[in-house]
Amino acid sequence: MAQPLQSLCFISFLMPSEKSFYVTTAIAYVNGDPHIGFAMECIQADAIARYKRLMGFDVHFLTGTDENGTKNYESAQKEGIPPQEFVDRQSKKFQGLKTLLNLSNDDFIRTTDQKRHWPACQKLWKKMVEKGDIYKKEYEGRYCTGCERFMTERDLVNGKCVLHKRAPEILKEENYFFKLSRYSKQIIKLLESNTVCIVPQFRKNEILNLTKEGLHDVSFSRPCNVLPWGVPVPGDDTQMMYVWCDALTNYISAIDYTGEGSLFKKFWPADVHVIGKDIVRFHAGIWIGMLLSAEIALPKAEFIHGFITHNGEKMSKSLGNVVDPQEVIADYGTDALRYYLLKEIPLGNDGDFTYELFKARHNADLANNLGNLVNRVHTLVSKGGFTDFTVGNEANPCRTKVEETWGKYEKTMDVYSLHEGIETVWALVDFANQEMERTKPWALKNQPEEQKKVLCSQLEMIRHISVLLSPFLPKTSQIIRGQIGLSPEMNRETQQKWGALTSWKKLGERAILFQRRE
Repeated sequence: MAQPLQSLCFISFLMPSEKSFYVTTAIAYVNGDPHIGFAMECIQADAIARYKRLMGFDVHFLTGTDENGTKNYESAQKEGIPPQEFVDRQSKKFQGLKTLLNLSNDDFIRTTDQKRHWPACQKLWKKMVEKGDIYKKEYEGRYCTGCERFMTERDLVNGKCVLHKRAPEILKEENYFFKLSRYSKQIIKLLESNTVCIVPQFRKNEILNLTKEGLHDVSFSRPCNVLPWGVPVPGDDTQMMYVWCDALTNYISAIDYTGEGSLFKKFWPADVHVIGKDIVRFHAGIWIGMLLSAEIALPKAEFIHGFITHNGEKMSKSLGNVVDPQEVIADYGTDALRYYLLKEIPLGNDGDFTYELFKARHNADLANNLGNLVNRVHTLVSKGGFTDFTVGNEANPCRTKVEETWGKYEKTMDVYSLHEGIETVWALVDFANQEMERTKPWALKNQPEEQKKVLCSQLEMIRHISVLLSPFLPKTSQIIRGQIGLSPEMNRETQQKWGALTSWKKLGERAILFQRRE
């Protein structure tokens, strides 16, 4: 169930004066190709961004690529090409998700961007140095190349990394460290008070348990002879920034933290970071500590999603069960994939992708429930021949259901319970189909006024469905609006009310929304 509006961060979203909204995804590591897990994260962030725009917010939506670090450097070496050539090629694949997934991101940041990103990282580093939170020491520890971090005993199971199933290397290096331990107690208070709100609640409990064990200082650089590819440490040409001050800084480098210009002043602090459960400790620990050290405002919320499995198994190249979003979209279209990932993956939990369930959802929900509803109403209105689609303001079951739907929809979407938001829309789709069977407008040929009244109510429900669907299935929403004779543009203030349109008189061309697959 959706969580109540219990935190300060959610309350601030609803205040009329707060009309700007900043949402980010994690930046994708480019040593591999885009996979369905990152596609889900982008789609979730996009649904949030589109919903906030619908509600009248000025939204800035950021995604990007993490292009520095050991893994990218080594991948380029294996291919025998320069690192920059490698990351340029790989980053283009992730930039292509904007078209593939129909994303509405306003910006795309690359960590190899020497004009925007590097200066921001170095400015932040210097701020932490001034605070006395960066120090240099020789360190020996267990290093997981896959995670790109040093690990402690408590991070390992049977001596192996939980994610990568192999024992870390033992490395001895002289690195710069960040005094994260200095902020441990402060971070606990911030998380407990929901100053930084972790969604959902059980993810908050997990990170709090880890934080209460004590946050340790973390390595923030590596020697250039080990890591020659990345952002240089200011004032020390023997060291390269390592992961955290580089990667995490993207959220502010993209909006001009360097110059602290208009974008930074307008959109920081971020309203929500959309991230995977495997990097919560870095965002709810290290990132908050960095911002506290540099005296920068903290993000308001972090939305934590789970992993996608395939037939109950973790996706792995070695198992050959990785789902390629491009293949799914080539067969079924972007909105079918968006629907499945937003509907079937509950808030914060892991979810399973199977082609059998995907096809079943496509046929039952999209082709039958939604597609047939729009098709039947369009056909009957066309045959009816009337050209005034105005509905009255009197109370009726359709109006009551629409108004109830908007209330539930906003309540769930404001707390990022996206699967409940889309279920709320589908409850209205189901209701409209049930009303078709109850009222039987096709049998009212001899009662033209009653038939018109019933069908106009159906058209009005479909109009509301098109608005409510727009964050989830943006292309389908536009197609529906075209079929019922409306422009793609919409907003809550002018179209949320029952009977808001008074000069609506013409249908568009009918088309099949989703082709049923046998």
